[in-house]
Formats: sequence, C-alpha cells, structure tokens
Amino acid sequence: MKEAYKENLAFIHDAGFGHLAKDAAHFLLDSLKQAGIHKGRFVDIGCGSGITCRLLSDAGFEVTGIDISESLLEMARSRVPEGKFYKESFLTYYIPRCTAVAAIGEVMNYIFDETNDRQKRHRFFERVYEALEPGGCFLFDVAGAARAPSAGSQKTFSTNAEWAVLMETDTDHSNNILTRHITTFRKKGSQYERDFEVHKLQLLNISEIEESLKQIGFNVYLLDSYHKNLLPKGLVGFLALKEQIDP
Repeated sequence: MKEAYKENLAFIHDAGFGHLAKDAAHFLLDSLKQAGIHKGRFVDIGCGSGITCRLLSDAGFEVTGIDISESLLEMARSRVPEGKFYKESFLTYYIPRCTAVAAIGEVMNYIFDETNDRQKRHRFFERVYEALEPGGCFLFDVAGAARAPSAGSQKTFSTNAEWAVLMETDTDHSNNILTRHITTFRKKGSQYERDFEVHKLQLLNISEIEESLKQIGFNVYLLDSYHKNLLPKGLVGFLALKEQIDP
C-alpha cells in the first residue's frame, strides 16, 4: 500500500480542510438523534486527524478510527486520547459492533491499495451492515464522474501564512481514474519545506453504490449536503440506515 498524507500534507489537511469532517459529524449526530440513538460505539473509517471522532466523543459516543496515514493517526490520537485508533485499510478492517459508521472524504475512491474494486467495496458494505446495531447509521460520500474536471487538467491552490498547497488534477476518462498531483509548502522556522504526493481515485458509479447498499438491506438516502453546507461538485453523500427490529 502506497504512503499517503505524509506529515506536511496531513498538517495542512487538518489546519485548512477540516470543514467536511465537522459538517458530517453534525449531520450524523442529528441523524442518530432522530433515530433515538444517544450512545454507543462510533467507527470512523478514514478518520483522518480525528475531527469527526472528537465531536462524536464529546456527544457521549465511544469512538474508534482507522486510517492508512500514520501522520493523521498521530493527530487523531492527540485530539481524542480516549479513542482507539488503528492503521488499517477499510478493505481489510474487521468492524466492531457499533451504532454508527462514517467514511468521510472519498475514502472508498482512493486506490492507494490497488486491490480496491467493486466486489471488495460490496463486501465492505456487508461488514458495515453486519456490525451495525438495529437502527444504526452509515454515513459516507463518494466521488462520481462529475468530480473530474470538465476538460483537460485543473489547477487550484490554497495558502495562508504557515503553508501553501498547489494541486493539479487530471482524469483518465477511459478508466475513470482521477489523479491529483499535490505540492505542499510548510513553514518551518524561517524557511518553507516542500513536499509532493500523488493521489489516485477511482471515480465510482453512484447508481451502482446505491443498488449495492439496497441489496444488502439498507434504506438509502442520497445527500447533496452535510448539515447546512453543500458538498463539492461531484461528491455525493449517502445515509444508509439499518432498520429497527419491531418489539
């Protein structure tokens, strides 16, 4: 498995791009409240720096997170010392019994592990369903075809006084592979340290994901926003619910 979100990009991602994780946490807490769930275990797949786990823990849930980035996991352990965090892929992780699962930020699109495919994603959905308590919630998002630049490559950048990140995105449309070439600059002392990463994502068929979830037994709702904020273009949210057992 390729290394991802090394120290500098992990720092920048946490410092400047945590809004999606925060919005997802608030949306999930509202959904759990509506389902009458106020406690239990929350499992965060691709937990990043622990932003979502922090908010769920503050709300009274026990939290467990996994990620493939050791740098992000170090942040998560520091932010949520009462949580349990492990370095592992969603493709192999055994999910413990829980009331909620989340996978926020294109977790299932990444192909750092090149064995990621439709069959293994379906098996992952089955493991989530098996792990959830009746009435439990599964919140996640995936990048579909609309996530790709409309033509050619796309260049974006973000900066502040402590860091800068420059990203060039291009797409292999024949294979639905989106590639992000990410250059970071992070201030350390009086100088800036430069680093570079390449992230490849498999753009997924939204209808196939929805049908896969329904086959397993989930009630499925497609989302264009978390909490009060719209998702970026081409990123589709899913709220999959496991039905309650009638008394």
